[in-house]
Amino acid sequence: MSIWRRWVGLLTTREVATSLALVRMATGLSMLYAIASVVGADLVGALWFDDDFGGIRAYRTHPWLISLLGGPTPTVIWSLVVTIFVGSFGLILGVLPRVSALVVLQAHLALTWLNGQAGGSYDDLFGNMLFLLMLADSSATLSLTCRLRTGRWTSRRLVPTWPRWLMVGQLVIMYLSTGAHKLSIYWVPGGDLSALYYILQQPSWQRWDMGWVAWAFPLSQLATLSTWLFENGSPLLILAFWYRHTRTRPGRLRALFNRVDFRTLFGLFGLSLHIGIMVLMDVGPFSVITLCFYIALYSPDELHRWGRRIVDRLPGLSASEPPPRAAPSP
Repeated sequence: MSIWRRWVGLLTTREVATSLALVRMATGLSMLYAIASVVGADLVGALWFDDDFGGIRAYRTHPWLISLLGGPTPTVIWSLVVTIFVGSFGLILGVLPRVSALVVLQAHLALTWLNGQAGGSYDDLFGNMLFLLMLADSSATLSLTCRLRTGRWTSRRLVPTWPRWLMVGQLVIMYLSTGAHKLSIYWVPGGDLSALYYILQQPSWQRWDMGWVAWAFPLSQLATLSTWLFENGSPLLILAFWYRHTRTRPGRLRALFNRVDFRTLFGLFGLSLHIGIMVLMDVGPFSVITLCFYIALYSPDELHRWGRRIVDRLPGLSASEPPPRAAPSP
């Protein structure tokens, strides 16, 4: 019963919804970017129309939603694209965000499952994030819903913390599963660490000619090793969160993790990693949706504290009162 009470206590931890709201808005913007890039490149028809309507594939089977709507015709496909646009704006503005997340998720899955060759692993991340936003009360603050309910854009109403923790868990699972696949001699310590060098020479990945990397091969080796260590060491992030949640308990390792904020070290390396990916490689919106999960690393108390520091340094502005403190949360 003691274990059960602790588990119930963990799941009933509550906090202000600022972190979840920022994740919601970032996800909506990321989805807009992803679908707009397809529309802007004039690839909607080529990727998703049946070949009878000018597409590049003949679809013998369809996802259930597309079959229900009448097949991969231009009307059906464009209806799904428009639905994603509208639902994404719903997430950004915080208008029925759980319903918006569900609608965008189903439309996105229909297109993703229709042509599996037209996407990548980032589609799974989009789907998982949208599912988590269906579970989260992300409209409690920084939303049109909050504005209509309270007359203000912000609210201090407390919401469950566990959806944010699940987002952190998803981030760890993504990195760990990616790192676990890097088992070749080109990646692992003790090998020649040439994986990133060869990746940057492949036309399917490189953003432009990367022949100059040969002159910086040792740096590419260092980047390969640090990426491998970062991904396979990602479970330490869960340990860091647990130690922060139980910061009052004794233990040297717990004290070390709370003195040196592992989350920030993890976040800074991950941010630099994904900026490098966006600059050097063309892998679609992978880094964009991944960085949305990074917002969940920090509690609303921390975000409000940083926000007050920024506001205090701006002339003519004063910081708002801090939100009420909820139960300790990482």
